[in-house]
Amino acid sequence: MPLLGAFFLFDFKISNVTFTFYFLSMTAPSIPKGTRDFLPKDIVKREYVFETIRNVFRKFAFQQIETPSLEKLTTLTGKYGDEGDQLMFKVLSRGDKFKKALNVAKSTDLISESLFAEEALRYDLTVPFARYIVQHQNDINFPFKRFQIQPVWRADRPQKGRYREFYQCDADVVGSKSLMFEVELIQIISEVLNGLKLTDYIIEINNRKILSAIMQISGEENNFNLITTIIDKQDKIGSDNVISELKKAGIGDNCISLFKKIFELNGSNSTLLKWLLDNLKNSSIGLTGIEEIKEILNHLEILNLESNCKLNLTLARGLNYYTGSIIEVKLTNAKIGSIVGGGRYDELTSIFGLKDVSGVGISFGADRICDVLNERDLFPKAISSNVDLLLVTIDDSDQNALKLASFFRENEISTSIYPSGSKLKKQVKYANQNNIPYLIFVSNKTTIDGSLEFKNMQSGEQKFMSKSEVLKNIQSNE
Repeated sequence: MPLLGAFFLFDFKISNVTFTFYFLSMTAPSIPKGTRDFLPKDIVKREYVFETIRNVFRKFAFQQIETPSLEKLTTLTGKYGDEGDQLMFKVLSRGDKFKKALNVAKSTDLISESLFAEEALRYDLTVPFARYIVQHQNDINFPFKRFQIQPVWRADRPQKGRYREFYQCDADVVGSKSLMFEVELIQIISEVLNGLKLTDYIIEINNRKILSAIMQISGEENNFNLITTIIDKQDKIGSDNVISELKKAGIGDNCISLFKKIFELNGSNSTLLKWLLDNLKNSSIGLTGIEEIKEILNHLEILNLESNCKLNLTLARGLNYYTGSIIEVKLTNAKIGSIVGGGRYDELTSIFGLKDVSGVGISFGADRICDVLNERDLFPKAISSNVDLLLVTIDDSDQNALKLASFFRENEISTSIYPSGSKLKKQVKYANQNNIPYLIFVSNKTTIDGSLEFKNMQSGEQKFMSKSEVLKNIQSNE
């Protein structure tokens, strides 16, 4: 294996004799911060989470799509707010385009990112989906229910639970304003998290119309995006720091006073709704938001799902495209951010030329979910390996092992062969290290239709069986 590094020459002369020293500067291979390599055991666990989510999406009649990793910068810019725009991974133009941009920059003495980049890695799956809807509007039927499981990229500061490359698992409904779909999405959240045994979840809900009304009655309607971006940090930096940031941003005392009261509010969903009705009774948009929240909560009560849902009046979801219901899910016993987020967007497709198409969606943060499942040791032991059977070769028996392996593979049993020439102890250790549940000991006397020495690694039971008995034994325990 070649060494990685660089050589340095150093000549040292003593009494007309030159000594040449060679130094090898070793650079350990590494990956960018906020990204990760995945071992086979990690992939198996992640696929378990994906499949759990995917099965629930399909149960609710969502259809899978995919979009490119690269999007045009014009597609993404301006949809996430200033902070989101700054966190995009922009792709440098190449060849003649780069040379042309360089010449323009030199001649105008103006260096602009837009000159050197026309594309970016997707920041989320929702905006590309809106672009997808507009491009394929003649090929889909509304309401269109789609799900998507793909990676996204953000030039964020890496920290626990926050990566620069991570997967999102999205489900969206486009083409209907019915609040029934908000309820369905909350049902999906509950079913997925209960299925993963993450039962300590709280589904926080709010409505951007309520936030609009709060800013409207306090005279800060024009600063809506600025204020929502700041208050969205409340769970990260605390109420006092949010108030401090609002003051620094020049937000008026009336608005700040109102948010101080909201931060101090406590009580049941009905108590918070009463406070909203008392304080927003003169705002038509506020009353509409309240009615939408009430309708969703009433449906959830009928479905016995309201106990996990909490109205959070400071929830803002600092993405500019949300216009109605907003949802965020947190675990009460995990020091990690939200694991699901989403909301309704009424104008997103209009940015791309298709008006009056409302949508609502959620996104599962699969990487954070995997982290919590690992910490809590909640992954099923059975998924620790995707290899069902190891053929242990006792002597020069590769040919017999290949025949046996073909039979089991034809019957959908994942089968690996340990090549002959290694000690038995080493082969059994390999099976243990890779959590392979079953072994067959193969010698040069083994025949495919003869008696096979079969071992169950979990129980330790070892006995002779026919190939059909071995097959039945493995299949019955899958």
